[in-house]
Parts: sequence; structure tokens; C-alpha cells
Amino acid sequence: MVYQGVIERYRKYLPVNKNTPVVTLYEGNTPLLPADNLKKYLQKNLNLNLNLNLYFKCEGFNPTGSFKDRGMTVAVSKAKEEKAEAVLCASTGNTAASAAAYAAKAGIKCIVLVPSGKVALGKLSQALIYGAKVIAIDGNFDQALKLAREICEKNSQPKADPPRVEITLVNSINPYRIEGQKTAAFEIIDVLGKAPDYQFMPVGNAGNITAYWKGYQEYSSLVTPACQDLAGRHHSSLPHLMGFQAEGAAPIVRGHPVKRPKTIATAIRIGNPASWGGAVKARDESNGVIDTVSDKEIIQAYKLLASTEGLFVEPASAASVAGLIKYIKKGFFSSLVTRRSLLVIVCILTGHGLKDPKQAIKISLKPKIISAKLNSVLKEIGI
Repeated sequence: MVYQGVIERYRKYLPVNKNTPVVTLYEGNTPLLPADNLKKYLQKNLNLNLNLNLYFKCEGFNPTGSFKDRGMTVAVSKAKEEKAEAVLCASTGNTAASAAAYAAKAGIKCIVLVPSGKVALGKLSQALIYGAKVIAIDGNFDQALKLAREICEKNSQPKADPPRVEITLVNSINPYRIEGQKTAAFEIIDVLGKAPDYQFMPVGNAGNITAYWKGYQEYSSLVTPACQDLAGRHHSSLPHLMGFQAEGAAPIVRGHPVKRPKTIATAIRIGNPASWGGAVKARDESNGVIDTVSDKEIIQAYKLLASTEGLFVEPASAASVAGLIKYIKKGFFSSLVTRRSLLVIVCILTGHGLKDPKQAIKISLKPKIISAKLNSVLKEIGI
């Protein structure tokens, strides 16, 4: 059967019914790639002495180039089922692109609030070409989300005069977004036959780590048998979730909102995550961590992914690999060397590099201009 998107693949696990008009761009089904070259690099350069299977979940292969499409197919399908005339979101870029694309497919309007000057050009261009009404506000993402919530609450008043246009908020506080995004955990289990031991991932607005934990909890018990952990405790096979915020935008790690979040990783430049509670729950229940990585560590991982594995990701995606490298350096896995025969780790790569090409251009060597003569070209090549 031809693949038809995450709703059709996992329909019985999602809040849809026969009356739900499925709005899909055939999202999901993204590859889980073995990271053999990066593993060799880590073994050689960081003295990693661990029997390890390392994978990348490449969510940048989704239709609009990020993981957001998984949640948006469910959120927009339900919005259309509920007769919404428009969808609305606040965004640092990826949500805007996804909402605009799925709204276009659904034939409904899309309104996007973005922080002025804080959205990568690749993402903004997507929202614009899909036909969204994009409004830049003089403020940050958290202020944009506050406005978006207020607009939707005001428009939901049943006795408004004049009657309001029915607008559905499609940020990750919409529970249908979380429902769709949990399918990435389903896919990982389907490929591996079980959940990984550890999952490293970026944390921004925190809906994704919330969704993965929900997905692992629901799906793992259905397809994998219970087993014993290292301490002999009986449990279903669930991963430790290892989330990473940028140092300059780390409210969960700091324990309080950050008024002026700063990082080159625009997708996680968020000072007050909407799914803060869900992220803390996922961290604590999975016996995982939420920690920070610096912009320098993010850029190093960003370049390493491209040069070793041929994977061009947006900077925020590289926070997962930056976190893995940080924890290898601090000896986090040392105690596991003799205690486990094989460790399975998945790093989530949330978005494609073409979302934010400015960073790649900024840190790369500029092409050298030489004369259009064969000898000159051969000399430059070194032949």
C-alpha cells in the first residue's frame, strides 16, 4: 500500500474518526540513519570505548523541512473537522512554515505572528509563499505566543458582536499537535524493534520532548516485552530522554523564564516554553536530563554532521549531537562500558539546514575566484 502520512499509518493511536477530513502532505516516515562515521570520529577523537549503535532520526526530511509537520497534520485536520475558518500560530519559523503549508492544503486561512528580525529567512520565505498572513511584532516569541493565545480566546466567545471568525491556535499547546508528533517515537520503535536506551534532542518550546515521551509510553508497551534494567527492576523498555537548550535560552535549566533569550539556534530561542511542565515530566519520568549547550558547541556539531555524515541541518538540530558530545566528554557513559553489551542511542535532527542557510554561509570558507583556464583550475585543485 502506498504511504499516506502519519494519520493513516497510526490512525488507531490518534484522536481522529471517520468524520475527520485528513489534511496531509504525506509527512512522517522519515529515515533513521546509522551514524557510523560520527561514531568512528567519536571513538577516535574522544576515546569513546563503548559498544554503541548510534542513529539519527532525520526530521528535516518532512514536507516543510521540520518535525512540526507531524503535529500539524493532526491539528489542521481537526481544525477543519471543527469548521475553523483560519489557523493561527506564533513562531520562530518552523511552526509558521508548517501551519501555512497545511492551511493551504486544507483551503483555510493562516495567520502567523513572528518576532521581528528573529526568524531565519528560509523559514519566513516558506510561510510567505504558502500564502499566510505574516505579522511581525516588536517583541520576542513568548510575547507573540501570548498575543496568539489572547486572540484565540477572544474569538472563542460565543456571544461576540459582531460574530467572530473561528480561529484555531496550532502551537504545541494544542493537544492535537502533541498527538501527531508522538508518531516519531512510534517510527523509531518500528525500525529498531524497541525504544533506544538514550535519546538526545533539542528543547525549545518543549512540545517535542513532551510528545516523544508520550509516544514511547503508549507504543513501547504494545510492541516490546517488559524487561529488567541494570538494577534488576522490572519495566517496559523506555528510553532516557536527554534534552538540550541553548545556554542563552535555557529557562528550564535555570528554573525561571528568560526575558531576552539569545542563541544562533533560532528554533530554540525561547525564554518561556509553553510545554515546560511536559518537558520536566518527560525528563523526570525517563530518568533523563535537560541541560545546556553553548552556541560554540552547537556550531561544532553542526559542522561535524555535515562533514562526517553529509547531513545539513539547521543549528538547533545540532544541539542533540552537541549534547551527546558534551556528555561523552564528561564521562557520562563510562560506567556503562562494562555493564551493557550494546547501547543504542538516537539523536533527533529536527530541521533541515536550508531553513537557515545564513549560518552555513557565515561559518564556511568563501569560494576562491580564479581565471577560467584549465591550468589555473588544475593548480587550485592540486592536480
